Amino acid sequence: MKREEKTIAKNRRAFHDYGVVETFEAGVELSGTEVRSLRENNCQLTDCFALVRNGEVWMHNVHITPFSHGNINNPDPDRKRKLLLHKKQIRYLAEATREKGMALVPLKMYFKENGLVKVELAICRGKKLYDKRASMKERDTKREIDRALKARSR
Repeated sequence: MKREEKTIAKNRRAFHDYGVVETFEAGVELSGTEVRSLRENNCQLTDCFALVRNGEVWMHNVHITPFSHGNINNPDPDRKRKLLLHKKQIRYLAEATREKGMALVPLKMYFKENGLVKVELAICRGKKLYDKRASMKERDTKREIDRALKARSR
């Protein structure tokens, strides 16, 4: 019996602030109590970002609440966490983020079918204020069209 992918947390703000160019799947280096805490959905990705430093990718500002039944050895909930990627992918990410306006942003954290914690990491381009307004207007018009079609089909 195979389990399906279980989402732990999504960074919904990232889609508002950034335009996603390309996505990658990365593993996360975690301690045991952090994984147990993630099983209880205790994770927050709101203002998180990733940086490439010395050939390694690090995820910053991810808050994983300490495990409720953990002991004094629970790690710091806001520590930076290492992402596990191939060297070729890390070089590609480093080159892509060198360009002005590009950033590495974790979009979601989830459990794979085999129980491993993965992060969907995206190369994103920052949106300007007018881009944000345009995407909000586009979303509202789509919503109005859907409402009109639904009312018409009744």
